[in-house]
Amino acid sequence: MLKSFFLNKRWNLWSWGGLFILIISLYLQVQMTVAINTWYGKFYDLLQNAADYIDKPSEGINFFYSQLISVDYVLNGFEGDPSFVVIAFPYIGLAIFTGWFTRIYGLRWREAITFSYIPQWQAVEHEIEGASQRIQEDCNRWARIVESLGLQVIRALMTLIAFIPILWGLSDKVDLPILRDIEGSLVWFSLIVSLGGIIISWFVGIKLPGLEYKNQRVEAAFRKDLVLGEDDKVNYGQTETLFELFTGIRFNYHRLYLHYGYFDGWMNTYDQFMIIAPYLIMGPGLFTGIITLGVLVQVSNAFARVHGGFALFLHNWTTITELRSIWRRLREFENNLKKYNTQTIKT
Repeated sequence: MLKSFFLNKRWNLWSWGGLFILIISLYLQVQMTVAINTWYGKFYDLLQNAADYIDKPSEGINFFYSQLISVDYVLNGFEGDPSFVVIAFPYIGLAIFTGWFTRIYGLRWREAITFSYIPQWQAVEHEIEGASQRIQEDCNRWARIVESLGLQVIRALMTLIAFIPILWGLSDKVDLPILRDIEGSLVWFSLIVSLGGIIISWFVGIKLPGLEYKNQRVEAAFRKDLVLGEDDKVNYGQTETLFELFTGIRFNYHRLYLHYGYFDGWMNTYDQFMIIAPYLIMGPGLFTGIITLGVLVQVSNAFARVHGGFALFLHNWTTITELRSIWRRLREFENNLKKYNTQTIKT
């Protein structure tokens, strides 16, 4: 699956060259999010101090709009502080390009995997159950999930590298007992709750990979009988047989949805808590005058970025579960290809 794309000379330009382009694109996006976080601090401090402009409202209004839509930063040769639109518009363009190129990259990866399997499959005389689904559907889903999840991993690493120093510095403004005595307390708190969330999620969703794998098997059996029934309705595609097969599908889906219900309940509870976590920690400092509103918003945003990086696998748990199921099926398919190819050679 990986060798067919990254270790195949035919695909070197796409695999490694495309990956380099995506990494550069993600790096630039992360730097723009850092710039936005800095902008948050100044903008929300302006809102907090709006009363200072009561005697000179026109100055305050001009300053307010300059923070949002001014292009003076560009006209002055990129000197001074950029406004929101100066940061946001390039980010939007880069995000559109990254999304488009990622899809093309995933398509090329799928092509590489597919045409690495086809010659091996054609050389096997023995029938391999579900071969068409493995080559067509699973290769497609594998490539799409891996390219999406892989980019999220790269983005998360870059985000952590960029935002951990920021959050570490902002930890000096924590005014809660115990936490204020710990250097980099916000970073450590984010790491601990993320690791705790992953461990709990593993226990809550422990049965999901096996159920997803079984689900694909019962779906394949149902689909196979329908396909065979297209050419032979006497021996296949009978109502009784299809009803029996669909009963297995229904039973497995009920079990799958039940366990997803447990998992969704845990994840929604966890996500809601993490929204208010930085405010619980930093809020008292706002009322004691240690921090400003701008700092509070900066901490909240930086905390969300760092926690998002730490908790990447937690927030993609169901996707990872599906990927593990696909990987298991493709590995089984590869093993069957090797086994039956060996038997053919011996014969």
